[in-house]
Amino acid sequence: MKRRILLALAGAASLGVRAQVLNLNDAVNKAGRQRMLSQRMAKAWLALVHKTESASAQQILDRSMALFDRQLVELKAYAPSAEIRKTYVDLEAAWSDYKAALVGNHPSRDGAGGLLNTDARVLALAQQGTVQYEAFAAQPVSRLVNVAGRQRMLSQRMAKYYYAAALQVEAAQARVEIGKARTDFLAALELLRNAPQATPQIKDELALADSQWLFFDLALQQTAGATPKALSDVFVTSENLLSVMDRITGLYANLKA
Repeated sequence: MKRRILLALAGAASLGVRAQVLNLNDAVNKAGRQRMLSQRMAKAWLALVHKTESASAQQILDRSMALFDRQLVELKAYAPSAEIRKTYVDLEAAWSDYKAALVGNHPSRDGAGGLLNTDARVLALAQQGTVQYEAFAAQPVSRLVNVAGRQRMLSQRMAKYYYAAALQVEAAQARVEIGKARTDFLAALELLRNAPQATPQIKDELALADSQWLFFDLALQQTAGATPKALSDVFVTSENLLSVMDRITGLYANLKA
């Protein structure tokens, strides 16, 4: 594997981002992307603690925060029901606390536990909003947008917990969470692959996701000592997998209902 194949995504510039919510499938896509960003920001912050890919990690953190801010405004404004709007009002408050944790202190091991607790609230509300938008859309393809979009979040969640475990911060729980996310990721790949809505282009991208997953999973298994190379491999491969899954999510979002 070439070491900097797609790195990326350095920031959110390569993600399939539109300036406004166009329709309900686009809303599910963006709502799901908020889940991913909650985990990606934590990953980048913890990478800075490790001094891993520091320039890219800082850029990703900064751009992810800006994208989260923008999409939050869009999703709240687009909300088609009072219930959905309330979720995004609540998310605004949780995001304010999380943002303060991300920028209020220099990344350090001492702050890692608190950061993990804060990002969990943001993730829970972002998940709630995604499910609400999917239910409002009430279309089979919206379910697939949600599932594909959740893969983005899982890629970042596994990397985040790898870095937490390497810091010996909630290490036992981190390993459990990586195992759960791995199981969910593989099951969702199978579901997406077998979906009747999967076009030849989507299947080609899913085949690429399979290969990127192998690289990422191999990196996650480098647990002995968490060397600088191992930490870097997790960062790069998680970004590469994210890039592919974001394209797949966009392809599902663009399908006719």
